[in-house]
Amino acid sequence: MTDMDLTNLNLFSGQRQFENFARFKTLLPTKKMAASASPYQFPDGSAYTLPQTYAFDGGRRSVEAFLADTDTSALLILKDGRVRFESYRLTGGRGVQWISWSVAKSFVSALVGIAVDEGHIGNIQDAISNYIAVEPGSAYDGVSIKDVLQMSSGARWNEDYNDPTSDVHRLGAAMAGAMPLDTFVATMAPDAPAGTVCRYNSGDTQALGTLLVRATGRSLADFMREKLVEPLGFEADSYWLIDGVGMEMAFAGLNVTARDFAKLGELYRNHGRWNGRQIVPEAWVHASTRADAGHLEPGHPILADHPLDLGYGYQWWLPDGDLGEFTAIGIYNQFVYVDPSRGVTIVKLSANPAYGTSMDERTNREMENIAFLRAISVALD
Repeated sequence: MTDMDLTNLNLFSGQRQFENFARFKTLLPTKKMAASASPYQFPDGSAYTLPQTYAFDGGRRSVEAFLADTDTSALLILKDGRVRFESYRLTGGRGVQWISWSVAKSFVSALVGIAVDEGHIGNIQDAISNYIAVEPGSAYDGVSIKDVLQMSSGARWNEDYNDPTSDVHRLGAAMAGAMPLDTFVATMAPDAPAGTVCRYNSGDTQALGTLLVRATGRSLADFMREKLVEPLGFEADSYWLIDGVGMEMAFAGLNVTARDFAKLGELYRNHGRWNGRQIVPEAWVHASTRADAGHLEPGHPILADHPLDLGYGYQWWLPDGDLGEFTAIGIYNQFVYVDPSRGVTIVKLSANPAYGTSMDERTNREMENIAFLRAISVALD
């Protein structure tokens, strides 16, 4: 363990973090995933000029002010697989491996889909406790993998970033060595019947990471390197943050360049196919980006006891509406946004300094980010 850990970064304090977010691979222990032997570069399309304003909350807001206020480090816009706009600020150029935060959850979901397709996992209706060690009567004992994928495990959880005693802060402390991540997962407590409440819970994703390791017999980094990094043609090395015993921080610890983040969005925009090869099963992509029960529909998922105007699939967020949009979202305003109806994928990597200083939209600005990304998608169309 290095001298730095997640508990002394002063996250959610209002302190600017962009320098840290660009260099986690040097601050914390990691597992490296080498770049693809056949790197893929997106072709260029005609240059797109950002609009000066976008609509939100009944008024017009400045695009430049928004990008500056949220400490946006990268903005990459693709239309029909071609780069239409690419901008890097604050921390350097396209080679920067930026921390994913919860965007990692959508990568984990893709890997679960691949593991099911390859027979490592029998069925997502199986109890996750058939694959991972948990204490009897604890949160994941007898709970289906599908319920965990849909943040509906029923585990007791508080994801309040503004509360230093919350479960998500305890999970960060586990990363810092308080206990192994697998032990944290194995001892979580139940709260509600599984499959009834969608409560956003980073512990659920960590349980899925443990599932992948136990089911495949391989580290998360090793499995992802073969199944996603290599076939998608990642251009740069990538890194997973790890705990003191080498387990990956599945819920938030991926460090990837903007262009390589975009490859997951493009893969899902194209129904799991990449250059003529089916990487993730098409049925998995479809199921992952749909809300198939009432408690998953927009307005029902809960984050730190606040209902959200977003739906939830298999570790993907679903903006309200009928266009079939979906997005990976991480704290501090990380986005891999996909609008299949318009052929658009957008990556926005940020370090919004106000994020988590409250749990309100006025500081966290997640719905505003979606409004901004939608405005770009509409304009491109």
